[in-house]
Amino acid sequence: MAHQWRGVIREYAERLPVTEETTVITLGEGGTPLVHAQQLSALTGSDVYLKVEGMNPTGSFKDRGMTMAMTAAVAAGAKAVVCASTGNTSASAAAYATAAGLKCVVLVPEGKISMGKLSQAIAHGATLLQVDGNFDDCLDIARKLGESYPVFLVNSVNPARIEGQKTGAFEVVDWLGDAPDFHVLPVGNAGNITAYWKGYKEYSAPFESITAGTLAAVSTRTPVMWGFQAAGAAPFVAGHPITEPDTIATAIRIGNPASWETAIAARDESGGVIEAVTDEEILSAHRWLSAREGVFVEPGSAAGVAGLIKKHAAGEVPAGKTIVITVTGHGLKDPQWALRTEDGSEVQPVKVSNDVVTVATALGLEEK
Repeated sequence: MAHQWRGVIREYAERLPVTEETTVITLGEGGTPLVHAQQLSALTGSDVYLKVEGMNPTGSFKDRGMTMAMTAAVAAGAKAVVCASTGNTSASAAAYATAAGLKCVVLVPEGKISMGKLSQAIAHGATLLQVDGNFDDCLDIARKLGESYPVFLVNSVNPARIEGQKTGAFEVVDWLGDAPDFHVLPVGNAGNITAYWKGYKEYSAPFESITAGTLAAVSTRTPVMWGFQAAGAAPFVAGHPITEPDTIATAIRIGNPASWETAIAARDESGGVIEAVTDEEILSAHRWLSAREGVFVEPGSAAGVAGLIKKHAAGEVPAGKTIVITVTGHGLKDPQWALRTEDGSEVQPVKVSNDVVTVATALGLEEK
């Protein structure tokens, strides 16, 4: 019998570090659509699906981890939480802190943040400080605040975040009936590739639940993990941190990922790759998703799609496979890019006079 989705903690409680007595902080996150991407499937000759994480409560995948992080903060008796953010984490932390009745402090890099995300954090009542530095500087300060002051850190360096985000892999398997052959996603701070790989591994082997004993494996395999960074913020590709990361994809403009070692492990253990795509390739994929698949994402979310298209052009995408791409945040997070044409000019509406014949002519219609 169908039931209303209860959020990822209650839906997957047996596989998370919670009990029936845990006070769960949730906004109903998770349960996001797995959309068959018809045009990408036709292009590659494989079955390609989009895990549309922009359908989470605050519009990004961050909500999966934040429900666990805020639940852990309440369990620890915290009165305030802190995070560093390029945007989506700030929106999520502010919303979930409000739901938990906690004060939220957000550190953002000065200037380089989407106003759509900034407005969310402000709307939810967060105390927002713009730091004269980049994301990595913000995270360094947030870590030190968490270590030395009475605030609870809710960035993805907090293992509770990864626990929540791993549920995305569970949902993919539950929907498809098994793990895909490939899982593709953007890589910024690298918590998501870490979390998905953790989820896929846990679903493919017996799992020791703290509340339900040994759970049987659900899937028969794990996927190859393909991660894609923006070329101007690609420390994994360079092999070292990037001091001044630069890309239009604000969500993945990170030069020193917090989940470095676990992301490398996900890549290597799965036989996958972490590669780079240019801003132009990201924006092209952004337009592809909107115009051909009907899925509107923020630019950073299109990095995985850009990577798949690039690897297909290089003859590196095998046909006949099942491929899932996580698109991480909604297009309304950073809508300005949808208002630009391919040559960079702003989209202008066609002006017509106030009569039906002129409108029909402008549309190329002929009278019946």
